[in-house]
Amino acid sequence: MLSMAEGVRLVLVGVGATVLMDVWSMLLKALGVATLDYAMVGRWAGHLCRGTFTHASIGKAAPVRGEASLGWAIHYAVGIAFAALLVSLYGVQWLRGPTWWPALVVGAVTVVFPYFVLQPAMGAGVAASRTATPWRNRLRSLVSHCVFGGGLYLSAVALARAVG
Repeated sequence: MLSMAEGVRLVLVGVGATVLMDVWSMLLKALGVATLDYAMVGRWAGHLCRGTFTHASIGKAAPVRGEASLGWAIHYAVGIAFAALLVSLYGVQWLRGPTWWPALVVGAVTVVFPYFVLQPAMGAGVAASRTATPWRNRLRSLVSHCVFGGGLYLSAVALARAVG
């Protein structure tokens, strides 16, 4: 069981890693590279609550009220959940003495979620197989999740230095 301080630290690590992933996405957008619109995640979740899990194309599905806010909230909640996965696998001591490899491994492994859940459910197919450039999209997802893993490490290091 985590102490309150450890729980707060875990949440901050997840948020920090997600922020770094968002900075990465903003950089990609600035370079003209298409990235995930989190409003579509919110739209998917809104339809999921109404009983529809998969869509031929989430962009063509009926909009859901508050979908952008919902999508961003889900994005950050998942980042925190992935930080919790890291701590559950490597122990709470990792938060006080973070190392690079566990964070990178967990970041890379989390790409399983978009490949096999989110992309198929939103109409892109398993591992973006229904997109125009599946291998480019797969690589972009993998790199983004590795950036997230780097964010887990950097956030934990920053907190360990700041708090001890």
